[in-house]
Amino acid sequence: MAKSRTEQLVARLRDLQASSGEVEAAAIVSVDGLSIASSLPVATEEDRVSAMSAAMLSLGERISTELGRGALEQVFVKGENGYVILTAVGEEAVLTVLARKEARLGLIFLDVARTVQDLKQLI
Repeated sequence: MAKSRTEQLVARLRDLQASSGEVEAAAIVSVDGLSIASSLPVATEEDRVSAMSAAMLSLGERISTELGRGALEQVFVKGENGYVILTAVGEEAVLTVLARKEARLGLIFLDVARTVQDLKQLI
């Protein structure tokens, strides 16, 4: 039996996590702040992550445009416990990735870029 679109999206998020032990969680969020699919830990508030991701993407787009940097591709946040990487998936969604503080970012960015290309086909 064929998988639903949501099941395919969640499977791709899990593949991203499996490809690198440094990716702790991932979610796909609409630009309106609604969760499309996620692979977040049980204790994580999915609605909150979705709303914050959409808000950050919107702010990043505005900053990028206002400062003449062109179309936004990615927002990167570094905290003392790790990273949050927000990457546009077309014009309607954002991929939110949580990575460990010891993550090798070059590899994470490569995996995220590949995942975004796959997600564009599914969304």
